[in-house]
Amino acid sequence: MPAGRPGPAAQSARRPPPLLPLLLLCVLGAPRAGSGADTAVISPQDPTLLIGSSLQATCSVRGDTPGATAEGLYWTLNGRRLPPELSRMLNASTMALALANLNGSRQQSGDNLVCHARDGSILAGSCLYVGLPPEKPFNISCWSKNMKDLTCRWTPGAHGETFLHTNYSLKYKLRWYGQDNTCEEYHAVGPHSCHIPKDLALFTPYEIWVEATNRLGSARSDVLTLDILDVVTTDPPPDVHVSRVGGLEDQLSVRWVSPPALKDFLFQAKYQIRYRVEDSVDWKVVDDVSNQTSCRLAGLKPGTVYFVQVRCNPFGIYGSKKAGIWSEWSHPTAASTPRSERPGPGGGACEPRGGEPSSGPVRRELKQFLGWLKKHAYCSNLSFRLYDQWRAWMQKSHKTRNQDEGILSSGRRGAARGPAR
Repeated sequence: MPAGRPGPAAQSARRPPPLLPLLLLCVLGAPRAGSGADTAVISPQDPTLLIGSSLQATCSVRGDTPGATAEGLYWTLNGRRLPPELSRMLNASTMALALANLNGSRQQSGDNLVCHARDGSILAGSCLYVGLPPEKPFNISCWSKNMKDLTCRWTPGAHGETFLHTNYSLKYKLRWYGQDNTCEEYHAVGPHSCHIPKDLALFTPYEIWVEATNRLGSARSDVLTLDILDVVTTDPPPDVHVSRVGGLEDQLSVRWVSPPALKDFLFQAKYQIRYRVEDSVDWKVVDDVSNQTSCRLAGLKPGTVYFVQVRCNPFGIYGSKKAGIWSEWSHPTAASTPRSERPGPGGGACEPRGGEPSSGPVRRELKQFLGWLKKHAYCSNLSFRLYDQWRAWMQKSHKTRNQDEGILSSGRRGAARGPAR
């Protein structure tokens, strides 16, 4: 072997300890006292502490280990070597560690506290759990898609994060009798949700609550009381179609189909529409669609692409007095209004001459009418009949005005030719 080059044993001693075994200690289990392969033991073993607490731990080398001594021992936490000033020898075989003002665990399976020999080998390990007890879950909301199932979700607590694995259980029971039941299909619509697929009774209230448990304690939400009939919702309306209304450049027609899932139930339905222009994120909502499955949007910008969505609220199912739950919005459907044929400013149009009739007052009245229509009766059939009559009158008035202007122009031309004779 060349002089000055360390041998294999020395090279092995200088290699850093492998990181993967350190990270897996709290997942697969750290070395424990009592197993034949243990050469040391950490005390306390797998402690659970509140955030901000202090920890006094010891690593004791087994007396029957050849060359057993605490000299040269060191600690790592999650694979990082702790400063030597945090440790001190209690005796020849025991090394102590003092940690203060502990932060929350970096992983819910516990932080890896490991005692190493001088050569970096692992002597013993412990899982350190530092966190908070669970807070009371709140904001429980539930809905049913077919009056046979129930889906609920909740908020885990005001602060949420406990830094420890926290188990949430949704419990339910009939209000006046029956035993507690536990929901089993979790994460149905998010991390804090559960789905009860069947075997629910109608026309009788249920009590529903959530229990949260971790290593530091437990908490229970307030009880939510509900009747399945009062929380029925549905999928968004299918087959939403948006189309132009003839050549009217400021209107679009919206049609959709009533949700088929509720076709066999005695209920009422109301709908909402929202729409936005292509280059905007701001939606305008039409509230007064009532139970129609079509609507005409008015007062739109000519030559503009609009995205339209519809949602449904089934209510009054079998006489329920509750307000109902809105469905999700349908997928956006796009359509464009026709481009305006009227020339805009600077388009070469002649302004009315002095003494000739002006359309300003008429346009102001039309603008007022459209404003009233937009505010009070977006989807009223009567209002749109009135509006169509208004548009027909405007077109007739415009045609008559053009004819009058033509007669006036002819008379002026005749008067101009008279003196020439």
